[in-house]
Amino acid sequence: MRYDEAANFLLDLRRYRPKPGTDSTADLLAALGDPHEGPRYVQVAGSNGKGSTARLLESVLREAGLTVGLYTSPHLDDVRERVTVDGRRLSEAALTEFVEAVRPHVNERAADGDAPTFFEVVTAMALWQFGREDVDVAVLEVGIGGRYDATSVVDPAASAVTSVSLEHTSVLGDTVEEIARDKAHVAPESNPLVTATTGDALEAVRDHAGDVVTVGGDGDVRATYEGRTNHTESAVSLAGSDWAVDAQIPLLGSFQAENAGVAATLARQVADVDEATLERGLRKAYWPGRFEVMSADPVTVLDGAHNPAACEALAGTLAEFDYENLHCVFGAMHDKDHRGMADALPTPDRVWACEPDSERAEDADVLATVFDEAGADATVTRSVEAALDDALDAAGEDDLVLVTGSLFAVAEARKRWTRTNVQTDVDSLDDSRDALEGAHVTPPGVWRMRAKGVHRVVRTRVQKRQAQYLKEEMLSLGGECSLSGLNAQPRGYLDAVLMGTLAQFKRLAEKLDGQPYGLSVYADELRETLGIQTEPVEHGYPWEDGTAVMGILNVTPDSFHDGGEYEAVEDAVARAEEMVEAGADIIDVGGESTRPGAEPVPLEEELDRVVPVVERISDLDAMISVDTRKAEVGRQALEAGADILNDVTGLEDPEMRFVAAEYGAPLVVMHSINAPVEPGEDVHYDDVVDDVIDELTERVLLAEKAGLPREKIVVDPGLGFGKSAAESFEVLDRTDEFHALGCPVLIGHSHKSMFGAADSYPDDGGYATVAGTALAAERGADIVRVHDVEENVAAVKVAERTRRGTDDE
Repeated sequence: MRYDEAANFLLDLRRYRPKPGTDSTADLLAALGDPHEGPRYVQVAGSNGKGSTARLLESVLREAGLTVGLYTSPHLDDVRERVTVDGRRLSEAALTEFVEAVRPHVNERAADGDAPTFFEVVTAMALWQFGREDVDVAVLEVGIGGRYDATSVVDPAASAVTSVSLEHTSVLGDTVEEIARDKAHVAPESNPLVTATTGDALEAVRDHAGDVVTVGGDGDVRATYEGRTNHTESAVSLAGSDWAVDAQIPLLGSFQAENAGVAATLARQVADVDEATLERGLRKAYWPGRFEVMSADPVTVLDGAHNPAACEALAGTLAEFDYENLHCVFGAMHDKDHRGMADALPTPDRVWACEPDSERAEDADVLATVFDEAGADATVTRSVEAALDDALDAAGEDDLVLVTGSLFAVAEARKRWTRTNVQTDVDSLDDSRDALEGAHVTPPGVWRMRAKGVHRVVRTRVQKRQAQYLKEEMLSLGGECSLSGLNAQPRGYLDAVLMGTLAQFKRLAEKLDGQPYGLSVYADELRETLGIQTEPVEHGYPWEDGTAVMGILNVTPDSFHDGGEYEAVEDAVARAEEMVEAGADIIDVGGESTRPGAEPVPLEEELDRVVPVVERISDLDAMISVDTRKAEVGRQALEAGADILNDVTGLEDPEMRFVAAEYGAPLVVMHSINAPVEPGEDVHYDDVVDDVIDELTERVLLAEKAGLPREKIVVDPGLGFGKSAAESFEVLDRTDEFHALGCPVLIGHSHKSMFGAADSYPDDGGYATVAGTALAAERGADIVRVHDVEENVAAVKVAERTRRGTDDE
């Protein structure tokens, strides 16, 4: 079974109406052999805040060294987002394997008129994945209520009810008390139920659950919101009877203190978590689309508030910002209380009413009427992407732009920052076939189109309604376009492969200007991807004129290639001078090894190794980079004269991105599952390049939200870090595709063990590394990071001369 067939089968189950109870989910799991038995489970229920709480808890438990599963809903873009293990979403291969196993049973049940629902099957898929991955703890966000929710098929070790408001009254009850009582059914046997409810809801929770731990200002666990610390983080103070934590969290709003308090209390119930671990784990969590500040100039906020209570909380958080005018992009589902939501929000100066690509979306004219009656200046712009574009154009630097009303609207707006357009020059039938299959084009489509794809190809992900328009226009211009076979998704995005000449793409962009559904916004993205009618902006970085060479200077006793050679400051300085003389554009100083099995280096020891060297070489004719995992090392190195931060953990230290933004320093963000590398690490990729691009997308966005423009964010796909030799060679071969992230690309391949597959490792002269450098440069690498500078500078020059030809002009 192909992935698109499996995903279509799963998504098509949405045709069955939701029904209460856990019997159906238990029956599915029994048919699979009860794979979920083994992990400990935590259920998080509530009207609002349960997703944020679940994500905060997952982050703390991972920081405690546990393997953690997380099940949330809904998804923003891809159904696989709902199921993650240690932050990595469910693979296409795993989803396909699950559907192959469960489909006969689902069809049999459907034939009997008792088909399981989409949510029941996806819940079973999550539990199946957590069981087979043998996670230590799985955190489950409850869907609706608690008593009859599919997630209640498990016996939780710990549980929480975050908040209660009137919602799903036809299912849960007509009063807050009835709803609270239903949610309280998640109470575990072995631990007190944790709750942030108050008043009548709290009394109802106590009536059912008995033993509870309350979280809030006067609760058993005190949770105090201390306000924003920057435009994306806030400070909270949490205190129990025998513990206390002052932490920063990447979530804004006073209610997030209570969510953090609930998460911390749950973590202490299921794991040995000390205060330092709580502090680090809480800060590392992030939750897309929940008061997510995407930029600061103007402040642009995405928040999936979808009911009056959530909009009231959103209004409270907006009050923490000083702004002149509020520009609101609002798109909601038809079954929501639109007037209640509009009344709860501060009155916008301008509103763009829009319609997310969903059959449940409310008509934009209706929403405009609601806001007109509320005293706002409302405009109908049906596409979310186009409405956001208009709002950003209209906003001044002191204004605030807000996208809200539903997670569906937020998901479409977020594509402005997360969509990747992977551009490749396809020059063989095999390459064309791979590009088409990578977008899940059906086999007949691959066969029909593969010969036509041997030229410029752009693989992208667009709304279903955008995809059909793109296909029609590309065909009308003489180009080609194939769409993913994944078509059962009632909303969301499809992969598309556009194939044509640069001239055809230029004409396509022109035809998209002024078109509906946000296609005019996509036209600008397409121009930028292909370099059509755009002028590059230069900032004076060495990688803007071709491939820059970064020379490695390890001031460590234990690095894998040259450990111990340059521990002494004088030796390090002499080596740096030698590399600059040989043509190095950048010197990368590292004071901590990331080789397999390397021991962490204490902060002060790393500073003692790095800072004196940086001070001595800062006046060389090269940029100075510091290779570190610690933000404080980065800060002191920048003070000592360094220019660049190189973080091999992909921003595991949340402070790193803010340090880079504060100093305006370029930041290298590397893809790594673990750093140092863990021996025997086995990581599955559906397609290593596509998966790494996908995982780097959110890492890059974290840096961008901190205030760094993309031209200062350098991506490193991390050869050898959680990748086999074959996968590392695949990454090297497809270096150019990483430019889809809109960032410079660094390849770090020097003397890597991957070259053992070519019988060239170890080699004293680094011949395999030099060959890799030539390939990386030819495939568009902006920076190569190497030990042997002279040889690799020569390789770069040959590759660049090959690209430019022999004419010096």
